[in-house]
Amino acid sequence: MRVAELFQSKQGEGLWTGVVSVFVRMIGCNLRCSFCDTTYASWQAEQGEELSVEEIVARVEQYGCRHVVLTGGEPMLYAEMIPLTKALSQRERKITIETAGTLDLPVVCDLMSISPKLSNSTPWGARDATVRLHETNRKRPEVVRSLLARYQAQLKFVVDEPEDLIEIEEYLAEIGDVPKDRVLLMPMAIDTQSMRAKSEWIIPYATPRGYRYCPRMQLEWYGNRRGT
Repeated sequence: MRVAELFQSKQGEGLWTGVVSVFVRMIGCNLRCSFCDTTYASWQAEQGEELSVEEIVARVEQYGCRHVVLTGGEPMLYAEMIPLTKALSQRERKITIETAGTLDLPVVCDLMSISPKLSNSTPWGARDATVRLHETNRKRPEVVRSLLARYQAQLKFVVDEPEDLIEIEEYLAEIGDVPKDRVLLMPMAIDTQSMRAKSEWIIPYATPRGYRYCPRMQLEWYGNRRGT
């Protein structure tokens, strides 16, 4: 597997915010999101390190940390995720997988963190082929339903404009019954000023509906930089 970075930090988003974890960031993605903030691990990535399952497990164990986050890019691109998650679980690690919910593998996972991509992710100004690829792949409700049926999960939606909230409701209606407290609304932001401004209208929408507001706490703690 191609790994962009492997480091220890605190989880900044979702149900386990604040939990110290080892992050393993895989390289490669089947989407072309306009707001991608990890291009160094995306389809454009030119660097990275080829590591076997055994090498990744050994490096994770060096930290002596119970929680592991497998992220990307899109980690579910790799069939090796199956033996990797099994090996980490056998070593009593708590595993979070960060995925866009477009690919399915029979992995071992304690929290499936699914971030379905809305139309606000489409790079409309890009080449036609890029737009088609993204639009073809970004929405896979059947995959999301399958993941939700098999794993403890959270649904994390990136919200940019109030109109996105309508699309989220349509998406939730399409995939079926989801516990509302597992629906997380996260502002599209790479700085704390933008995040706080969007929270002023996201929180009043989320709270009465039973959804969770999901800040990007890594921006508060570390700023917008790698290795966090």
